[in-house]
Amino acid sequence: MKLPSNECLDCHHCEHHFTSLLCSAKDENLSEIDNYKVCNFYRKGQVIFNEGSYPFGIYCINSGKIKLSHLGDDGKEQIIRLLKGGDVIGYRALLSGDRYSASAIALEDANVCFIPKDLFVSVLKKDAGISFEMMKLLSNELHRAEVKLTHLAQKPVRERLAETLLFIKETYGCEPDGTTLNVRLSREEIANLVGTATESTIRLLSEFKKDGMIDLEGKKIKITNSKQLLRTANLQD
Repeated sequence: MKLPSNECLDCHHCEHHFTSLLCSAKDENLSEIDNYKVCNFYRKGQVIFNEGSYPFGIYCINSGKIKLSHLGDDGKEQIIRLLKGGDVIGYRALLSGDRYSASAIALEDANVCFIPKDLFVSVLKKDAGISFEMMKLLSNELHRAEVKLTHLAQKPVRERLAETLLFIKETYGCEPDGTTLNVRLSREEIANLVGTATESTIRLLSEFKKDGMIDLEGKKIKITNSKQLLRTANLQD
């Protein structure tokens, strides 16, 4: 649901009410968040926060798709995470007192709610439910980082690309046709997710198409043989 930039949706009626971290708070604390949050609309390509800046709160995605990306020493972008409606971002830097280690950029038009730091920390201290969910979120994030490091070290690029395409499907789903990934990513962005050169990604995508696993139309990617892609990714079915 896309809202004008000056409107906020009641947290109790958000479509992500049963999946978002914030909605695990007690009703009175959720109402407090609802009263003091600020809602903003971001166009595709706009920056929500910049790497290196200090956090003043956390962000909860109401709708749209967002990427977290880090610039390496050579100035090359490295996509760290893909996010969707219901996801919370900016919490790690806020809780550790560090600067943001990545930038958050809208992959498409997005509505994002901002919750001020003092309010969020106050709710964490007095609400065991949301504190526990935050610990689970941080633990899951650490696990994903460990798995990615292992795969970068041990899995061939071909397997990593197949796994990345399946991950994108799991994150954003497909369009009504049931095969076209519901997000448009450039070849460079896909290469960043895989952890390889853009040229290698372009070549392997062409091979996947030739092998009948996917079909390509500009930035549109259709997964035409999920089982074969799963075997190529060397994952458990």
